[in-house]
Amino acid sequence: MFFKKKIEKQSNNQLIKIAALMIHAGKIDENFSKQEELIIKQALLKMGANTENIQEIIEQSKVIEENANQILDFTKEVKAMDDEKKIEIIETLWRIIYSNKDADIYETNLMRRLAGLMYIDNKIMGSIQEKIKKEIS
Repeated sequence: MFFKKKIEKQSNNQLIKIAALMIHAGKIDENFSKQEELIIKQALLKMGANTENIQEIIEQSKVIEENANQILDFTKEVKAMDDEKKIEIIETLWRIIYSNKDADIYETNLMRRLAGLMYIDNKIMGSIQEKIKKEIS
């Protein structure tokens, strides 16, 4: 019993860090919208978050994001994931960025930095960006 709770707690901590990264992407243009929050919630549910505690995860993530000094605090969790999961997160980040139909210089700079930090090839990052752009249009 104790061991199972420990695993769930760890999983929630990972989701909180990933959500903080997503919130950071949403806030970087200084306009964090309800649409961006909805995209984050949908992504977290796909990653295994429970509907009962999704709002709690979001609230804890907002606090962590506000108090973080650098994005390295969030990328550690993602960097350790397999490539398939990393790509899902990158796709979500681009969905958040393009939820307002445009990516500004700060958002594209963030994604360029994340590509380096998470060891995602620039070519792959570019194709994911194009895929999401087409999906949104």
